[in-house]
Amino acid sequence: MTHLATDVLVVGAGGAGMYAAVAVAREGRSVLLLDKGLVGRGGATIMAQMTVAAAIAHEEPDDWTLHLEDTLDAGRGICHEPLSRMLCERAPERILEMDRWGTRWARENGHIKQVTAPGHRRKRCCYVDFLSTGPAVAATLRHQVSIADRVRRVSNVAAIEVCVADGRVRGAVALDLSTGSLVTMAARAVVLAAGGLTKIFRRNSASTNMGGEAYWLALEAGAELVDMEFVQFFPIAHLAPRLVGMDPIMWDPFRYKLGGRLLNGNFEEFIHRYGGQDEGRYTAPRDLASYAILKEVEAGRGSPHGGVYLDFRHLPEATVRSAFGPVIDRLLANGIDLTRTAVEVAPTAHYHMGGIAVDERLETRVAGLFAAGEAVGGPGGANRVSGNAISEALVFGERAGFFAAETAAGADPGWSPAYAERARAELADLRARKGSGPAPGVVSTELQDAMWEHAGPFRSEEGLERALARIHALRRRLPELTIAAGDVFNLDVQDWYELNAMLRSAEAVASSALRRRESRGAHQRLDAPQMSPAFEKNQRVALDHGVLTSRWSPVVRSGVRTA
Repeated sequence: MTHLATDVLVVGAGGAGMYAAVAVAREGRSVLLLDKGLVGRGGATIMAQMTVAAAIAHEEPDDWTLHLEDTLDAGRGICHEPLSRMLCERAPERILEMDRWGTRWARENGHIKQVTAPGHRRKRCCYVDFLSTGPAVAATLRHQVSIADRVRRVSNVAAIEVCVADGRVRGAVALDLSTGSLVTMAARAVVLAAGGLTKIFRRNSASTNMGGEAYWLALEAGAELVDMEFVQFFPIAHLAPRLVGMDPIMWDPFRYKLGGRLLNGNFEEFIHRYGGQDEGRYTAPRDLASYAILKEVEAGRGSPHGGVYLDFRHLPEATVRSAFGPVIDRLLANGIDLTRTAVEVAPTAHYHMGGIAVDERLETRVAGLFAAGEAVGGPGGANRVSGNAISEALVFGERAGFFAAETAAGADPGWSPAYAERARAELADLRARKGSGPAPGVVSTELQDAMWEHAGPFRSEEGLERALARIHALRRRLPELTIAAGDVFNLDVQDWYELNAMLRSAEAVASSALRRRESRGAHQRLDAPQMSPAFEKNQRVALDHGVLTSRWSPVVRSGVRTA
């Protein structure tokens, strides 16, 4: 068994994880940057093609306090306000640091260009271009990681357990996917930056490694999760024709800017049937648009692939090309001519506002265990405002790395080989199985279907109870699943661990949604359509002897400036 030692272990090497690693290294501590894929090539950041919110005031007068007000407004009263403040106050520092590192933010008249985005009262959203904001951010961070002497990068290794003894993190156990062997890692602090959980839904805009592993690792280690019911569903994600190498949620700004028409399968506008006024304005709220689309599909008036049409054909070709710029050519390469073809769109799981419960140091209730990026729960409350996702990755990544390095400076790793015994026994059991059931990947698809049907954009008590019953039934099948023979790149073994994380995360989402008997932000209950003051509180989830438990806690209001 391979054994490694480091001051700080960072699990997940997307935008948040890479920034955390850089922050640890510049505090003079060693860091192990771990990813189950290729370091710097996975996660959500690299997929993003839109904007990054930061009150740098290059385009017009702005201030982080105004950004904070917009963030809290979108959060519907349940944001963890010190985290929201940290995000808005420190986002300008991160954008300008990325600029010094070589991120080529779009410029105009000598300054970084900023635009408005839904939910913001100022032009505060930066971008690189229509297609490359996320990839450019990821490339900048990959370079910074590559030149940091104290960062060791480890790809194709999946963390399967965070080791805790006497209430403090001691390291982790991981699976080397290339050999099938276990790797133990002693660490004085651990940062979980492995993203969100939107892969648990059949329709999602996530990369393939967003199955809730960070949440599963945190729960098993003794940390709490918070507000797991709040999943953001994007109403007009791309559905068809096939789109390769482009963000499926790219259509929103173009619809608002140009007046893209939403049409059902009969090529009729339909938002007005559900209380909206979209015709000629194209500004229907996201929750209303999602509801209307799903109802049209339910009524048999959907497009061929189960969505609706987004149509720009009523606009002159010159107008479309001037607004879309190079996107037009990328679309044409995908066989999509917007002047001749309406595309199909539908709601999709896009982002998770809930996550690991942390304090103002990004630390969980387990000493030495931190979280960063989308794995963090709380700053967005009930609904993240547009443009804050990459900002969260940058800000929380840097802060988690800084505080983890600070903790590591005074901590004793105290590693013992005994910490790996449970993981070793579990892996041996998996390899010895002669299961009669399906492969883990098949069951993952069953889970995704159940979550989409019963715990998706619009929920009810009956549907959520069905989702939980299905989740529990699937969990009971874990011991009988078939695992293929062999060690090297055994995808069944990898899928089994991922399925375990997906099931636990799905259970946290569905059970939390069942207990929140109201509609607030991204959590919409058809049987409780109003927002209730009685539920202006946070819901926390933990593991107690293998059973999920929950409790309500008061909202954490404004805190003092963090160090």
